[in-house]
Amino acid sequence: MSAMFRSFSVFNYRVWFIGALVSNVGAWMQATALSWVVLTELTDNDAGAMGVTMALQFAPPLLLVGVTGWVADRFDRRRLLVVTQSVLLLLGAAIGVLILLGVMTLPLMYTFALALGVVAAFDNPARQAFVSDLVARENASNAVALNAASFNGARMIGPAVAGIVIVAVGTGWVFLVNAVTFMAMIIALGLIRTDELIPRAKASGAARLADGFRYVAGRPDLVVAFAMVFLLGAFGMNFPIFASTMALEFGQEADGYGLLSSILAIGSLAGALLAARRDRAQIRFVIMGAGLFAVAALVSAFMPTYWLYAATLMFTGFAVVTTLTTANGYVQTTTDPALRGRVLALYMAILMGGTPIGAPIVGWVAAEFGPRVAILLGAAAALVAFGIGLGWLLVSGRLHRHRSRRFALALDETRPITVVAPEEFSDEVAATTPIRMPGDATRPVSGPRDAA
Repeated sequence: MSAMFRSFSVFNYRVWFIGALVSNVGAWMQATALSWVVLTELTDNDAGAMGVTMALQFAPPLLLVGVTGWVADRFDRRRLLVVTQSVLLLLGAAIGVLILLGVMTLPLMYTFALALGVVAAFDNPARQAFVSDLVARENASNAVALNAASFNGARMIGPAVAGIVIVAVGTGWVFLVNAVTFMAMIIALGLIRTDELIPRAKASGAARLADGFRYVAGRPDLVVAFAMVFLLGAFGMNFPIFASTMALEFGQEADGYGLLSSILAIGSLAGALLAARRDRAQIRFVIMGAGLFAVAALVSAFMPTYWLYAATLMFTGFAVVTTLTTANGYVQTTTDPALRGRVLALYMAILMGGTPIGAPIVGWVAAEFGPRVAILLGAAAALVAFGIGLGWLLVSGRLHRHRSRRFALALDETRPITVVAPEEFSDEVAATTPIRMPGDATRPVSGPRDAA
């Protein structure tokens, strides 16, 4: 099996991938319908209301980060996912029924958006960390990238199908279809062979909520990656606002909006598959992706026609998935396994938790000054993220060390060479290097070996 799909050699991962793909198609259908119903049925093209809806969905992961990460580390992740997926199924079905009955209101939709956010706050870190339970560590980065490919493959299908269904029979049916697709994930979780799951690392001391925060604070590379992800999540990744308002500006209906989301996913899928080919996740690709995102968003803001704008979205999708998939894989493969759930919860909280800050601002900008100005705001945030990453890369000396290592290896390609820079070891903690947290026993941690 090719290197790109090496994780498929594991039965549990194959089952998980299929279930996730079907479920993701439904999730993208629901996301598209939710934005459209708020924008066109519950309000009179009010992008600000859409921003509030997004904020309510993404605020809980930030507010509950300590609890959700601890839960992901403390309890059986497979059973936890069965519970969260079942609740999300019920919420989607309830929204669909209320819309079909004609009794859905904007305040009620806000309530559902908050409920979806609370459940997702527990679902996301458990789902991300569960990937590491399915495959060995050397395949974790590949599995994360293939997950992103599944997510964005579904993104190519879901929004376009949702747009067609909305035009044909109405938005309520989209939510009901999504509810049915959750069954695929629940069935997949039931088929997973529990005896073949990778044994989970256990902390030697009591698992405390603050351990994840302290661990990240002691890792400058993670702090930089999290800062970049926050800026992109808060201001650059408000695609429902960007695509829906631009679709209206170009005179398109729901199917035109759904098509934009699917075209964005073409580039996203390409970025995910390219990430899957890499042997390891490296932070320099996170930085490069942020720079490309800034350029792609800047160009898209000035496109004069619908189809030219749609074409630029492929580059935007490629850039954002390259950034986020690599960042996720980097966090998974360089974090102490005993703390992985809490660190991933913090990562997801920063990625999704930036939306409650950025989405209302972006929505207001789109409503007051037009969608093009809102897109430029996202481009500016990505440029700042790129500057933070590049600045850290230069100041930390990692860019210089990476070039020196490549030069040293090029001197003699006839025999294997191991290049170890003494100053590099301080940044790349060996697996046997102990760290001590206040009041806790010494535990070995895996340092960022996959640095730039």
